[in-house]
Amino acid sequence: MEQLSEKNSNTVVHKESLFNHLSSNEQQVKGTNAFVSSLIFGKRALLRIKHVPEQLIDITILPIIILLMFTYLFGGAVAGSTSDYLQFVFPGVLAMTVTMLTMYTGVDLKRDIEKGVFDRFRTLPIWLPSPLVGALFVDILRYLVAAMIMASLGFILGFRPDGGLTGMLLSFALLLFFAFCLSWIWTLLALVLKTEKSLIMVSTIFIVPFTFVSNVFVDPGTLPSWLQGFVDMNPISIVVNAIRDSMNGIVTMAQIGGVFLVSIIIAAVFVPLTIYLYQHKSKG
Repeated sequence: MEQLSEKNSNTVVHKESLFNHLSSNEQQVKGTNAFVSSLIFGKRALLRIKHVPEQLIDITILPIIILLMFTYLFGGAVAGSTSDYLQFVFPGVLAMTVTMLTMYTGVDLKRDIEKGVFDRFRTLPIWLPSPLVGALFVDILRYLVAAMIMASLGFILGFRPDGGLTGMLLSFALLLFFAFCLSWIWTLLALVLKTEKSLIMVSTIFIVPFTFVSNVFVDPGTLPSWLQGFVDMNPISIVVNAIRDSMNGIVTMAQIGGVFLVSIIIAAVFVPLTIYLYQHKSKG
């Protein structure tokens, strides 16, 4: 009996030791660097693009079509010549294209939710927002590729930035930062809306007015006075002004600060809401 009691005691001690070991490992996994776990999910998003290359259509074909269409359809009517209009419209079309691409972050997340992958991620001992942040990291690469494709086509068509390479790089940095912050809006909508179609519809309803009722295609001075106020306060107009003047080499710190202010306000509102909903959303 004494040996049996000692054996049971050793078994209990062993189980407690094993439990403590597993608990410490779990804490270690949960404490994994948030940046590293986000990169892991970013790699997942890259692998998904590798296996479904059709996703690259929106960052390769779409920018080319948009730039060619607006330059040659409206250039003569708006500016008198396509070459003059290209100098004005290129920064705006660049901003519009990247802005339109931001909604696909929410679309990809919505697909994961509908397939049940969303619930699997939330059961993992990881930093919970890492699937969202990882996807956004990859989307920044997508925006950059789209911007580079448009810049290459713009140079082929005759666009010449007076600000040189420095102005182009600064404009890219401002646009990518704004796009990263804007993506959180569509990520939030992915958690709120019930279907992928409704997400695309609502995102389009928001994006189209803000991109077209802006200074992307025309000088706001040609618009009715009652509309100029909205255009001037439109976040898209603020971004376009900054990147247009960056490319022309005349950007001011006030314009750069305006882009950062608008972007940070968007992030300050939608990032906490998105993470909260992601952590507390009911399964299924």
